[in-house]
Amino acid sequence: MGKRMFLVLVAVLLLFAAHSVTNAADTIKLKFANYFPATHKVSAIFDQFSQEINKRGGGKVEVSYYAGGTLLTAPKMAAGVATGIADIGLSHLAYTRGRFPVMEAMELPLGFPSGYIGTHVAGEFYDKVKPKEWDQFQPLIFSFSPPCGLQSVNKPVRTLEELKGMKIRGTGRIGDLVKALGATPMPLEMVDLYEALRRGVIDGNYGALETLKGFKTGEIIKYVTATWQIGVSYTFYVAMNKQKWDGLPPDMKKLFVDVSNEFRGKWAVEWNMIDLEGAEFLKSRGGQILNISDAEGAKWVRAAQPVVTDFKKDLASKGFNESEVDTWVAFIKERIEYWKGQEKANKVPSAYQY
Repeated sequence: MGKRMFLVLVAVLLLFAAHSVTNAADTIKLKFANYFPATHKVSAIFDQFSQEINKRGGGKVEVSYYAGGTLLTAPKMAAGVATGIADIGLSHLAYTRGRFPVMEAMELPLGFPSGYIGTHVAGEFYDKVKPKEWDQFQPLIFSFSPPCGLQSVNKPVRTLEELKGMKIRGTGRIGDLVKALGATPMPLEMVDLYEALRRGVIDGNYGALETLKGFKTGEIIKYVTATWQIGVSYTFYVAMNKQKWDGLPPDMKKLFVDVSNEFRGKWAVEWNMIDLEGAEFLKSRGGQILNISDAEGAKWVRAAQPVVTDFKKDLASKGFNESEVDTWVAFIKERIEYWKGQEKANKVPSAYQY
C-alpha cells in the first residue's frame, strides 16, 4: 500500500471514529424505574415500551429499564423522578398521599368496575383538570388498576359486619376506605405483602384480583369478597422528569407521546386480562370469590361515602372549593358510564358483570 493511500485510509478511519463518538455523545440516555417484579406483566409491558422507544428513536434516545425496584422503590418514585435519580418512573398515587391531591379524586369510591374503564377515565380527568401538582413532571400515562375486593387468608367475609376488627392492607385513600368499612388499615408496600400474609401479621388485602397471580398472594389468600360496586382502586402514572422532558428535541417528544398513547390502550386492556388471570389462579388453588347481594353491596357503598366527604374537606383545607371537587366527581362518574359502553362495544372481557 502506497504512503498516500495509507494516509487516506487512516483519515477515513479517524473520521468514522469521530462520527461514532459524536453520535454516542448525542444519544439522550434515560433511566426508567418501575417497582413491579420483573416477572409481572406490567413490567413486561414497559420493557416493551422502552424497547419501542429505542427502536423508533433511531439512536437519538436510549431508555435503560430498571424493574423490580432496583433503581427506586414505589414510595420513593415521585421524589426520585423529580430529583433526577430516574428520568422516568412508574408508581401509583397512594404511595405518596398528599403529593398529588387533585388526581387522588380518582381513588374515591365512585364505582369503577374495571381497569380498562378506569384507565381511560384517569387520562381524561388529567387532561381536563391539568393540576399544577404535576409541574415537576411530564405525565406520559395515567392508568387505573382493576377494582379492589376484600382478600382474606382464613375468614370468608360475606357481610360488612364480618369485616370489623380485621387487619387489612390498604394505602393512601384506600386505607381510608378500609377504615370506613370497619377494618384496621395496614399501609404496607406491595413487596412486603406476601410475607405479612404468610406470617399472619395481617388478615388480608384490599386489592385487585390481578395481585393474586402477579404478586403470588393467591398462594395464601383463600377468599375474595367482590366489592366492585364500591369500585375503588389505585391510580398509576408513568411520568418523566420535567427538565429532562424540556431538553428533548421536538421529534423525540412526539415519539414519547405517540408511544405512550399506544401503550395506554394496551395497558387498559391488559389490566382486565390479568385480573381474569388472577381470579383463575385463586380458583386453581382452591380459593373462592364470594359475590354479595345487591342489598349487601348497597351497605358497603353507603359505608364508603364518608371517604368522599373527608376528601372534600381535605381539599378545602388545601385551598380548593368543595363545589369544584363536586364537578370533578361528576365528571368522573359521567366518564365511567361512557367507558362502560365502550368496554362492551369493544368486547373487552372483564372480571365482573356489572
